[in-house]
Amino acid sequence: MNDPVLALSGVTKTYNKGLPGAVEVLRGAELSIAPGEVVALVAPSGAGKSTLLHIAGLLDTPDEGAVRICGRDMTGMSDRKRTAARREDIGFIYQFHHLLPEFTALENVVLPQLANGVNRGEAVTRAADLLARVGVGGRADHRPAALSGGEQQRVAFCRALANEPALLLADEPTGNLDPGTADHVFETLMELVRATGMAALIATHNMELAARMDRVLRMDNGVLTEG
Repeated sequence: MNDPVLALSGVTKTYNKGLPGAVEVLRGAELSIAPGEVVALVAPSGAGKSTLLHIAGLLDTPDEGAVRICGRDMTGMSDRKRTAARREDIGFIYQFHHLLPEFTALENVVLPQLANGVNRGEAVTRAADLLARVGVGGRADHRPAALSGGEQQRVAFCRALANEPALLLADEPTGNLDPGTADHVFETLMELVRATGMAALIATHNMELAARMDRVLRMDNGVLTEG
């Protein structure tokens, strides 16, 4: 049996620990996501879903508990190794695309590959293929300011997938789009995830979108529950 792509066990996180007004954000979070599985994370604003995603994506560390990526225990790993794991194994998509405004759509998808040691020719070929698959191949030479919101977010998806990550983490990836565009962008995202077999954890307030994923996790008062 394959190892889970992402596994959290007993993860806790408290901000301002030991001080007045300490906030217990995660209380023994348990989570396992298999290859090819798409899991929705539903939680009210301020419930800690972004903290969970940051810990899962190795951008933050838990106070207690373990984080395993592709079977490797990341607990206590050096910053250098955590950075390498983020670059090689994890793709991030946020509500706001955070594309580099001075570069074209194609260049925004090429740059992460160059940082990962891919030669430029291969990086350009892969970037062009990804952009074509999400329907913005004809906009490859446009900078973000010349793209619609939906086009920008599709470019952001391509950037997140550029290095073929095992794990995709998305924080409200369609929350800044109108319903029609959000639905189209979500379908594009699901097609890409299914085609690659990666695991995905997608935080969303949209219950209709959540219901179209394989499982729904809810976070309430720092505790994860299924259903």
